[in-house]
Amino acid sequence: MEAALAAAEVRVEPVDFEVWVTAKADALLRFAYVLTGDANLAEDAVQDALTTACARWGRVSRADDPEAYVKRMVVNAHISWWRRFRRREAPVDDPVRTARAVPDGTAQRAEADAIWDLCATLPDKQRAAVVLRFYEELSYAEIAQLLHCAEATARSHVHRALAALKTTLGQQESTEGAEDA
Repeated sequence: MEAALAAAEVRVEPVDFEVWVTAKADALLRFAYVLTGDANLAEDAVQDALTTACARWGRVSRADDPEAYVKRMVVNAHISWWRRFRRREAPVDDPVRTARAVPDGTAQRAEADAIWDLCATLPDKQRAAVVLRFYEELSYAEIAQLLHCAEATARSHVHRALAALKTTLGQQESTEGAEDA
């Protein structure tokens, strides 16, 4: 009798997990893309997080907010990847684009790419805090909980990231102004 109950429990958890993943997969991928700035890295981070979540679904599903729990797993997966591979890879600069912008949405895409390039210069914690604050529209308390830090630290991450972005934009504008003169 106990074996039959245990088998029934085993069948119920994967169904719950599969239903949850079906409902949340797109949002997790968008979150991971905003966090990593790369579609392939986003897919890898989500896959790692969901693999871990599946193995621990009994505990994860009982959490107050399973989505936040899995998002934290995505952040951890990305940080783990960064620690493993960041020092081994030598990124190559993107080629300079010389084609004229056509009013077919490429200008907006180029602006979005420029924003991602700027965000990629931020340290991981600051980038994660900015993504959580402005893309996910989370409060500082929620950001602190996801990043396992104090609320003041979350505020500091966002503040420093915005200051760094502002400085970088100011430097780019002054460089462009000097080139035009």
